[in-house]
Amino acid sequence: MENLVSTQWLADQLGSSDLVLLDASAHLPDAKRDPAAEFATGHIPGARFLDLASFFDPDSPVPASLPNAKQFAQRMAALGVPNGARVVVYDDSYVKTAARAWFIMRMHGVAQVAILDGGLDKWRSEGRALESGMVDLAPTAYTATKGPGSVRSKADVLANLEEAKEQVVDARGVKRFTGEDKDFRPNVDDGHIPGSRNVSFDSVLNPNGTYKNPAEIEAAFRAAGVNLAQPLITTCGGGVTAAVLLFALELAGKHDVALYDGSWSEWGSDPALPKELGPAL
Repeated sequence: MENLVSTQWLADQLGSSDLVLLDASAHLPDAKRDPAAEFATGHIPGARFLDLASFFDPDSPVPASLPNAKQFAQRMAALGVPNGARVVVYDDSYVKTAARAWFIMRMHGVAQVAILDGGLDKWRSEGRALESGMVDLAPTAYTATKGPGSVRSKADVLANLEEAKEQVVDARGVKRFTGEDKDFRPNVDDGHIPGSRNVSFDSVLNPNGTYKNPAEIEAAFRAAGVNLAQPLITTCGGGVTAAVLLFALELAGKHDVALYDGSWSEWGSDPALPKELGPAL
């Protein structure tokens, strides 16, 4: 299974015994949307609601951090996902939250996990079937394993300011990056990590929400001054759209990448850390 699948591919595969479809929709607070209620109103047939907004480690000091292996296994077991399943994740979110679900799945050892290109919006726009209601799930046993996916901490990123071994690429919109738009989180400063580049997550997407081809993805990074021959760290507001960039880079064949999970919600709330305003230098 490829890591990006089309709506037609999914339509042909629905009902396969080894296929699990997960709705990973989650939204920014100002969207004022309830993903669980929307899932109950209409979702792709057979899908299960991942509840991505609650899929984090509550004991971590990092805001809404990635779930640990035990938490991941518990969620998969509760959803009735067996080890060895082919997993397809999709969303109906402006910030393309399926990419974070993809990153979580992969880092915890799901060998076959894909994103539905264009998500629920594309599926719906093509007049494909939907079903309503919540799904009855039969819990199963699940064992998490170690998979690919590198994560950087605040300390790692701070050390990198001196060492400059990895480029830092910020996925937020340009006005959030420069500080022209204020952060919506309380007690979070404006601006960006010093020395970082800005590749807005929507620059790797087509207008219909599908991913651009590898050459176009590479061009978006190069236009922002990113050297794709060197390793990089992606960041954003809270580790969600940073995963969109990581997935796009995966499509482009670049693997020496890492996620700064705390992102600006962690960095911007620490008054001791350096910050920059304005465009990338």
